[in-house]
Amino acid sequence: ITFPIKQHHKITNWSEVEELVKAKLAMVGLDGFQQFYPANLSGGQRKRVALARAIALNPEVILYDEPTTGLDPIRADIINELILKLQRELGETTVVVTHDMTSAYKIADRIIMLHNGKIIADGDTDHIRNHPHPTVQQFISGQVSEDDLAVLRASGTITQAQFLPRDFEE
Repeated sequence: ITFPIKQHHKITNWSEVEELVKAKLAMVGLDGFQQFYPANLSGGQRKRVALARAIALNPEVILYDEPTTGLDPIRADIINELILKLQRELGETTVVVTHDMTSAYKIADRIIMLHNGKIIADGDTDHIRNHPHPTVQQFISGQVSEDDLAVLRASGTITQAQFLPRDFEE
């Protein structure tokens, strides 16, 4: 958590830094965790330490890159709630890069979807949920199109022998 402070400030009062670390950890629900090493923390706790580090310098904008990746749905929701809490309490602008649509719907007031480097959808959650672009709907539903499957099979990326979710549908 002290890394950004060390990078941007000449530290003359370590007790102030220790108080700042304690306060930032408390903001993310890790009060009393100052002496813990990363190896002693769960994945969700490590994500929360990363959030505390991100807010250490009170930035106006925070960029979150896949903040819920690798977490089970409950831990992911805890991180989503923390992002919302920090946004409310600190008043910063939040930009989240995610493939997790559950998280996007929960924390976003605006969603921008990119495909092949171009914006294909931009709007609030209802606009995105009902967007007519087939790629947007495929992404939301997590299903690959028949055309994309044909390309993947033709390139040898997948074969007919591999199972797909639709193979288990009745």
